[in-house]
Amino acid sequence: MRFGILGPLRVGGGEATVTAGRDRTVLAVLLLRAGRVVPTEELVDAVWEERPPATARAQLQICVSRLRQRFTLLGLPAETIVTDPAGYGIRVEPDDLDAEVFAREVETARAAVAGGRVVDGQRHYRSALALWRGPALAGIPARSVRRRAQTLDEQRLAVLEECVDVELRLRRAADLVDELTESVERHPLRERLRGQLMLALSALGRQADALAVYREGRRIYADELGIEPGAALQELHQRVLAGDLALGGSDTRAATPVRALPRAISDFTGRQQTVARLVKEIEQDGVRVHLVDGMAGSGKTTLAVQVATALGERFPDAQLFVDLHGHSERSPLTTTAAVATLLRQLGVPAERVPVDLADRLAMWRSELAGRRAVVVLDNAADAAQVVPLLPNGPDCLVLITSRRRLIGLDGGRPSSLPLLDADEAVELLARVAGAERVWAEPEAAAEVARRCGHLPLALRLAGARLAHRPRWRVADLAERLASAADPLAELTAGERSVARAFALSYEQVAPAAQRVFRLIGLHPGARVDNRVAAALADLSLPEAQDALDALVDAHLVEEVEPGRFGLHDLIREYARTLGTERETAQERRAATERLLDHHLQLAATIALSLEMAAPRGMFSLPEPLRPDLVAATVDLGRSWLEENRATLVALVRLAEAEGFLRQSWQLARAGWTVNFNGGHLDDLIETHQVGLRAAERLGDDEAVATMLNYLASANYRQARFAETIRQMEMAVAIYRRLDRPAELRNALGNLGTAYAVDGHHRRAVEMFEASAALARTLGEPSPLANMLNNLSLAHLWAGRYDEALRLCRSHLALGRQIGDPRQIGNAIGHLGMVRHRRGEHGPARRLLRAGLTMKRRAGNRYGEGELLNELGVLDREEGRPDLAAARHREALAAMTDAGDLVGQCASRNLLARAILDQGDVSSALDLHRRVLTDATRLGARYEQARALDGMARCLRRTDAVQARRYANRALALFRQIESPDRWATEEMLAELG
Repeated sequence: MRFGILGPLRVGGGEATVTAGRDRTVLAVLLLRAGRVVPTEELVDAVWEERPPATARAQLQICVSRLRQRFTLLGLPAETIVTDPAGYGIRVEPDDLDAEVFAREVETARAAVAGGRVVDGQRHYRSALALWRGPALAGIPARSVRRRAQTLDEQRLAVLEECVDVELRLRRAADLVDELTESVERHPLRERLRGQLMLALSALGRQADALAVYREGRRIYADELGIEPGAALQELHQRVLAGDLALGGSDTRAATPVRALPRAISDFTGRQQTVARLVKEIEQDGVRVHLVDGMAGSGKTTLAVQVATALGERFPDAQLFVDLHGHSERSPLTTTAAVATLLRQLGVPAERVPVDLADRLAMWRSELAGRRAVVVLDNAADAAQVVPLLPNGPDCLVLITSRRRLIGLDGGRPSSLPLLDADEAVELLARVAGAERVWAEPEAAAEVARRCGHLPLALRLAGARLAHRPRWRVADLAERLASAADPLAELTAGERSVARAFALSYEQVAPAAQRVFRLIGLHPGARVDNRVAAALADLSLPEAQDALDALVDAHLVEEVEPGRFGLHDLIREYARTLGTERETAQERRAATERLLDHHLQLAATIALSLEMAAPRGMFSLPEPLRPDLVAATVDLGRSWLEENRATLVALVRLAEAEGFLRQSWQLARAGWTVNFNGGHLDDLIETHQVGLRAAERLGDDEAVATMLNYLASANYRQARFAETIRQMEMAVAIYRRLDRPAELRNALGNLGTAYAVDGHHRRAVEMFEASAALARTLGEPSPLANMLNNLSLAHLWAGRYDEALRLCRSHLALGRQIGDPRQIGNAIGHLGMVRHRRGEHGPARRLLRAGLTMKRRAGNRYGEGELLNELGVLDREEGRPDLAAARHREALAAMTDAGDLVGQCASRNLLARAILDQGDVSSALDLHRRVLTDATRLGARYEQARALDGMARCLRRTDAVQARRYANRALALFRQIESPDRWATEEMLAELG
């Protein structure tokens, strides 16, 4: 290689280098951008940074001339450096630059590992790492070089971690300990390296040393970052404590694989050739999207799960499954909901799942990048439903099942699943009912299979009857099928014939179990627990459990986990049909009301326990019919809400459709806390829109105001501030008219928050003060503390720092009085913000750090991002733009986790200011422009103004005319929202003239 940048700069294939400082900087920049023209301005900035001389271009030409002379002495062509009207570039062949060879070796290594050639992959990884001679471009201090060199260093560390993963899989832990120990000492905050060292030590039986590595890391994270180790490292620590990692080598990626496939059935039969064909196509032909279609009950899902399970070793990182409900009683799953389900299976917390569909899909593809994963998209409605869910990478397999042939799915290989042939059908019957018994009566077995239409689902039901009736002969079952009044003849005619097969099991259970089965068909969720079944049928829990056990024995329901039962979608349809035919309209309505009231009692009770400031009289709940069923579940608290969240959404719709309007809006409200805190804003909006319609039909103004209030919360989180304000103003007007002081206090505070974030600070203060006055009158200290917090922020944003300071101190005193650590953390953090704005940097930093620690303890990601941004501004003002940029990037991650779109804009605006102070004008300008686009779309005027102000600062030295235009637009916005930021913009305009 002629050039080396993976270490000190090297030229000519040996250890020769360039000695002149400016020449080294120029060559380094050219090599970092090899094959491209580097603009003259960028080279000047790299060499002289903020203070280029008037002769900079001439001196740059001299540098290039000296480099060409040096190349000639080393036997390199002088024309290696090319001159372009825009700047200079450097020509390198594929093997001339060590960084390009490194990238090529890494790509080869990854492809080998993905293809199962792990040893080859390890060899290429080590070949790549051997190219490094030290930190990239060590000894060249230019900031632009250092930034790009740090990126290379980060790539090396990432590749080292990938290589170590592979070598742990190859059980080479003994060879890794020294290297990992040294790497962890150099990079003590890198959790993946620390975890790999713990794995290597554990694999050698050195659990005590592995635990010591964890303890040292925990101490460092606490001292330097004020945080605990990440969840993965904590989980690894627990596994070391449990002693389950002493395996002589272990795959760090395999330590936490994702396994979300349903269990593969043990008596799978009749599809071996199809499975073998699909596996061969996947392994040999490289087709990564396979479509399996066929009629209902033909075994598509079972086949897909079998194929996915058989390929588990080839796709070890993740095995995912989602039912798209394309052909079920439910509406087909939207792309938004489906990708959220898949992200949760991959371990993404609900609060991190983006609101916007495009952002969700981007996260989905990013999460799968580099993973060897198999994804089963089951029960698809059409191609449009699945196309957005297809991953981009070559290392993922997608299996799609549908009752339809999916036309228009490019790149997918279709497989239509036929019915079983006669021999396969009898074999399946034998596996279910007992081989010796079935093969003893081959003619009768063939007759049973024929009357089941060779449909796997019907065969399994018939075989189950035989298995549970040991005194029956197979001929007895065949005779029953033949002699009953048209029991199975329709099996050859589609889904209705399947329903007749279900009747064979249904008719054999006791009347009490039959009734429970019929009523379960009213439930809109995918699963039913035993308490819900008891409420539906108005039975005691033991009575309901006995009926469910009988249904399980008859294969009409499946006990997916203790006390929880699932129904196949066709069986559910059969249950619903029976309910319509055999229950009176009065009984169906009574059962539906019991179902709704049971869930409302639970959801409302749990929600009120989680929302300490919620008005107690919000829900008008009658006494439960069976208090024991409610009491036994309430203790589950938040976990019950999260587990039944989707069911509550469906029940809101059901309540409206069946005319239970009170239950509709109250169920929507009861589900608010789990939807809002979990980031399920799509469902929050849908349920509250349904609830609002129900409240309006009832003519219940208080219910209308409640729905408006909580519907506004989702619009606020999604930065639809005009709609938020409109809805909250309507709610406030209703509460005032109805004289509901507690509800009015809450709504005034929410309206003030919406006013504040939309730049209406005076209106915000009016609302907060009115809310605080009501809280004082009602004797409510917690809501009063909230209002003091909001008031202090409103005065802070308006530049009234003395008043903000007074309110922060009052807020802190009240927080301590009521003993609420969240209020104390808010008050301390905001005190730090006020002291910073007053120029008191020392006290401000101490308060901000203390507040940040409390925010992290409380898990308040928005508050964490808010204070990180404030600390970043403080660092930038004190001349530490690198540290400021790091803080703003961390704040951006926190705001993204919180789902706050305006907070993300704020973090990016501040990051751009820090980048500008680092000297990267073009990157800062580009980032401000992107924020301006997003803030304009959101209607966030303050962030629009900050973006315009930042763009003016980027351009004031090179394009004063355009800078003035941007600054004037920023000033106009700052004045509209009465922001104190206008003073700095006015000063900049004065300088621009």
